[in-house]
Amino acid sequence: MSLTLQSAARLLDEHHLLREIIAGDLWTLDASQVDDADKPFADITYDTRTVNTGSLLCCKGRFKAEYLDGIDTHGLAAYVAETDFSSATKAPGLIVNDVRKAMSLLSAEFFGRPQDNLTVIGITGTKGKTTTAYFTQAVLNAYSDGKCALFSSVDNCLDGHTYVESDLTTPESLDAFRMMRTAVDNGMRYLVMEVSSQAYKVDRVYGLTFDVAGFLNISPDHISPIEHPTFEDYLYCKRQIIANTKQLVYGADMAHVDLVQQDTAVHHVTATSFALHNEGKDSGTAANTIAWPSDDAHSAYHIAIDGIDLGEYHLSIDGDFNYLNAAAAVSIAHAAGVPTDATNALHAMESVRIAGRMEQFRDPQSNTIAIVDYAHNYASVTALLDFVYERYGAHNPRITLITGSAGNKAYDRRKEIVKAAEKRIHNFIFTAEDTDTEPFIDICMEMQSYITVPNMTSTVISDRPTAIMNAVYDARAHADRFNVLLIIGKGNERWIKDHNKHVPFEGDDHIVERMFNLSNGN
Repeated sequence: MSLTLQSAARLLDEHHLLREIIAGDLWTLDASQVDDADKPFADITYDTRTVNTGSLLCCKGRFKAEYLDGIDTHGLAAYVAETDFSSATKAPGLIVNDVRKAMSLLSAEFFGRPQDNLTVIGITGTKGKTTTAYFTQAVLNAYSDGKCALFSSVDNCLDGHTYVESDLTTPESLDAFRMMRTAVDNGMRYLVMEVSSQAYKVDRVYGLTFDVAGFLNISPDHISPIEHPTFEDYLYCKRQIIANTKQLVYGADMAHVDLVQQDTAVHHVTATSFALHNEGKDSGTAANTIAWPSDDAHSAYHIAIDGIDLGEYHLSIDGDFNYLNAAAAVSIAHAAGVPTDATNALHAMESVRIAGRMEQFRDPQSNTIAIVDYAHNYASVTALLDFVYERYGAHNPRITLITGSAGNKAYDRRKEIVKAAEKRIHNFIFTAEDTDTEPFIDICMEMQSYITVPNMTSTVISDRPTAIMNAVYDARAHADRFNVLLIIGKGNERWIKDHNKHVPFEGDDHIVERMFNLSNGN
C-alpha cells in the first residue's frame, strides 16, 4: 500500500495525532486541498541528509528550522513535525501532537505493514533478553528451515543467517519497519526482537502488536535523568509490552509478578509462565515450563512444558541463569506454534554461542580462568558471581572484577555493581566503559568510592587494555591461588564510546587471548 499525504493525514487523524496541515498560507484538515495530495511518497526518513525527491521527513527529537536550509532543492515532498516549519520550506507540513508516534504509524504504513506477514515476538526484561532472543531464534529457525529474523542489542539478522552489528537494543521505529520489510522480502516468517524500556519510553514500537511477548524479569536499572527517573517509571514502561501483545510468557519468580498477572487480566492476554527449579523437578515455583538440573554439577538440565519432559539440554553457554533463559525460549517458541514433539527444533538452541557472553579462557601460564561477559548491573553481576561460586567455589577462588559503567546514564549501576560484588570478590579494577561526555576517570573514582568493605583491594586504571593486562599479571603473581578474572560490560565489542564517538578497541576477548597466548580462542 502506497503512502500519500492524504492517506498519511487520514491515518494520523484516526489516531488523534493530527493537529492540522500547513502548506504555505493554507491551514487545513482536508489534505485534498493540498497539491499532489494523492502522489505516493518515494521514501520516508528522519535524516535530512537522506532527503531526495518525493521524501517524507519526520522531524523528531530536538529538530531545528535551520536543519531544513536548502531542503527544497533536494525535493522534499512533505514533513511531519510538532512545529510549523513553513518559514523554512515550501513543502506541506503534517503538524502532529507526537512526532515519534506519528513516525511509527507512518513507517509501518509506508513499508506495507510488514508485521502482518510475520509472527512477531518481543522479549523484554532487565537481564537475559539477548540470550533468550538468540535461543528463540535458533528454535524457530530450525522449525521453519531458516526463516526467522532477529533484532538484538548485539546483531540484526534479516535473512535467518547473516548477522550485522546493531546500534540499538530496539531500533528506531522507521528503521525497524524498514528491516521488517526486508525480512519479509527475504522470505522470513518469524521475527524475534529485544524490546527495551526505552522502546516504550520514546515510542519506538508504538502501534506494534506482538504475537508473543516474553517478560523475563525486572530489577532496578536505567535510572537516570535521560532514561527513567524512577524504578516505577522503568517498570511501567516495561509493562507496556503486556498491553501490546496477544500472548505473554513471563518469569514465575520475577519481582512484581502479581502486578504482571493483573496486567494480563486487565488486557485479556493469554499468559504462561516459566521457572528454574534448582534442586529438582518439584522444588520451585509452579510454572507451565520448568527447567531442573539433571546432575549435581548442573552441567545439563531437563526442560518440561505442562508436564511433558522435552529431554535433557546441554547448552554451549554456561550458567544456571542461561538454562532459565532456555526455559523462557522454549516457552516462547511453543507459544509461537512450535509443538512439544518438534524435538530437533527445540534442541537447536544447544549449539548457540554468543560472542562476549560467558566466554571462558584458561591461562596456560597460571591457574587462572578469565570470563568475558556483558554483565553490567546488579542482577547480572550477581548471577555471574553465583555461577562462579557454584562452578569454582570448591577451589576457593581469588576473584578480580574488571568493570566500569556507562557515562551520562544509568547512574544507579555504578553503586549497584559494587554492591553486588564487594563481599564476594578479592579485588576491583575500575576501568573505561562507554561514555558520552563524562571522563572515564571520574566514573571509575565514583565507583571506587562506593566500596564499603574494609581493606578491599581496588585500583583505577582508566585505559581498558592496560586494566585487563594488569589483572592478568596480578593473577600470575598469585599463582598459588586459583584466580578468576571477570571482565564485564563490553563483551566482544570492538569500540569504546568516548564523547559520542566510537573509538576503535581491540576487544576484551582478544586482549585475553593475546595475554594468554591463545591463537584459536579458548
